[in-house]
Amino acid sequence: MNKYKDILTDNYTYDLPRERIAKYPLEKRDESNLLIYKNKSIKQDSFKNIDNYLQSNSLLVFNNTKVIQARLIFHKETGARIEIFCLEPIAPSDFSLAFQQTEKCKWKCIVGNLKKWKDKNLSRTFQYHNKEYILTATKIESNNSSQYIEFSWNNTQLTFSKVLEAIGEIPIPPYLNRKSEESDKKRYQTIYSKHNGSVAAPTAGLHFTKNVFDKLKNKNIDFAELTLHVGAGTFKPVKSQTIGEHEMHTEHIYININTLQQLINNIGNISVVGTTSVRTLESIYWLGVKILKNNNIRPEDLTISQWEVYKLNQNISTLKALNAIYKYMIDKDRVALSSTTQIIIVPEYKFRVINNLITNFHQPKSTLLLLIAAFVGDDWNKIYDYALNNNFRFLSYGDSCLLMND
Repeated sequence: MNKYKDILTDNYTYDLPRERIAKYPLEKRDESNLLIYKNKSIKQDSFKNIDNYLQSNSLLVFNNTKVIQARLIFHKETGARIEIFCLEPIAPSDFSLAFQQTEKCKWKCIVGNLKKWKDKNLSRTFQYHNKEYILTATKIESNNSSQYIEFSWNNTQLTFSKVLEAIGEIPIPPYLNRKSEESDKKRYQTIYSKHNGSVAAPTAGLHFTKNVFDKLKNKNIDFAELTLHVGAGTFKPVKSQTIGEHEMHTEHIYININTLQQLINNIGNISVVGTTSVRTLESIYWLGVKILKNNNIRPEDLTISQWEVYKLNQNISTLKALNAIYKYMIDKDRVALSSTTQIIIVPEYKFRVINNLITNFHQPKSTLLLLIAAFVGDDWNKIYDYALNNNFRFLSYGDSCLLMND
């Protein structure tokens, strides 16, 4: 265990010039550059040609989460600007139910300029379909660096989803150093996004277009979907000297039984889009390991904490673990499994489910970069050097890479 926790974060950094961070996306999604890493060699192409590199009759897995307009701006009578960033629902705690609420709901939030929020309530007017309403935010309690806030509004027909649609702002990454714009509502969203809940996009999917999907279908590549709602912690820098001192954020995951069956049928031939899909699939494997350890485990105990997987049985096959979850869902009469994961994937982690990874280029000293280093080993240096020396664009709106295991 200590060999993982003692990993020095300074060993996983690189010099990223500010001008290499893509502040805006390309006009056409699939015109982005694609770095291909296979058999320890590197070449490049355009993303629109990615079908040339993925195997026919394989499975490609996507995260279908949808970014919510999570930033709410209030102004006090004094003119002070208070920003409320919705992180996750508290009452009700289920994302889909929270967005369906009318009149009120409670969320865990980060509040900007909190010291200026002296009164219990903040209010602002907003318009929806040319009618004016009032949204009120009430502080309930503090929880470390976050706040529990109740939102209420004066319309029994208006859902919280519609409230956010009316006045919320898309939470583009802080490293873009700009305000969100109208175009971000569309471009900071994959074309296949479905389920509201993320406060950051699964950016590897931003490159996909209908044209790319059509070319993949022509190679008989099958598609599967899962959901991981990306939390604000994805931008949290690793500031500790060792990774063991860093607290990984918790994220909500969902997978249906049909996707699970697709995974079982395609073991050894699975490509995934984005690190969020990686964390979901690898967490699913470990949930199966936990079920094999205790078949009577309660659904609410089917979660993955940060370092838990490194303590579990390392010798269970992927097929056995996934079959255990499938049987568990059948026995419990469940068509979908919801859980939370805090999994941290670091160098020397052994991947159980994924074979190829489509991803963007990540920040220095980030948990995402450690995940990439776990997948390709020390060659992550070579890959990032190539990208820097060949004018690739970095981070959320940047270019893409396809990492293929031998």
